[in-house]
Amino acid sequence: MTILVTGGAGYIGSHTCVELLQAGHDVVIVDTFDNSHPEALNRIAEIAGRAPASETGDIRDRAFLEDVLRRHGCTSVIHFAGLKAVGESGEKPLLYYDYNVVGTLRLLQAMQAVGVRKLVFSSSATVYGEPQRLPLEEDHPLSATNPYGRTKLVIEEMLRDLHNSDPSWHIAILRYFNPVGAHESGLIGEDPKGIPNNLMPIIAQVASGRREKLNVWGNDYPTPDGTGIRDYIHVVDLAKGHLKALDRLDEPQCFAVNLGTGQGYSVRDVIKAFEHVSNRKIDHEMAPRRPGDVAVCYSDPSHAKDLLDWSATKGLREMCQDMWNWQVKNPNGYE
Repeated sequence: MTILVTGGAGYIGSHTCVELLQAGHDVVIVDTFDNSHPEALNRIAEIAGRAPASETGDIRDRAFLEDVLRRHGCTSVIHFAGLKAVGESGEKPLLYYDYNVVGTLRLLQAMQAVGVRKLVFSSSATVYGEPQRLPLEEDHPLSATNPYGRTKLVIEEMLRDLHNSDPSWHIAILRYFNPVGAHESGLIGEDPKGIPNNLMPIIAQVASGRREKLNVWGNDYPTPDGTGIRDYIHVVDLAKGHLKALDRLDEPQCFAVNLGTGQGYSVRDVIKAFEHVSNRKIDHEMAPRRPGDVAVCYSDPSHAKDLLDWSATKGLREMCQDMWNWQVKNPNGYE
């Protein structure tokens, strides 16, 4: 099977490409490299023992996508490409709707034009908005507290409308919780441009001395230690979930499923775990809450177990260990 992976040089995309190649699939990566690095392609090949094909281009370019799909004989698509910084989405909402929503629309039009109707979509737990009940199950009401989350929600609705209008589509919507960690080899990992938006890369950079301190956004949440609680999932577990979803799409359908561990950890929990594995002090200070952040968010992953025969296997310690290994081996990311 030849699989087009949009955003395949990015953090989650690169780990998924490794799993696909090791499972015997052929992979074609489409990436602009605006928020990723071409060196990731070499590292993917080194780990997997063979290289993915690669095309540089924008998912908003429908003609380009049609050409890639036809030329490589792609049979399915895993769609990661998009913008993902919650704070930035509030400052530049039109940019996010353009990249995420319009980009996905152009991809779907290109797939329809060439007769490729199998898609795994990278969604997010942000589509649940402020949790009304916990743990979060797939039938929880959908909403969003920021423009990034709303772009994911619009895309989900677009995919459901598409399948309702044409039931020949095979669509898996994967709602990620908080991906962290890195490949155990230390060859690929999260390499954010500029100041990281996510907790773990900042902690790793503070531990390595690349960054002075961590700002903890809010210590007055209604949680045991006052800091926000999230469901952190190892990126390799997450990548394997995409292969399980692809295997499940053997017949036309459209389903949404959580990919998480079902275990919530606070910001302080993560700091302590990282200090333990790195043997470094993580300097941090408290800062006001960020708009759009929720106090507690963790999944009920049982539907993924039932539907995909998938569950997370790696705990917080392994997440921190693999992240620290990546940081030590790549102090400046892929540069």
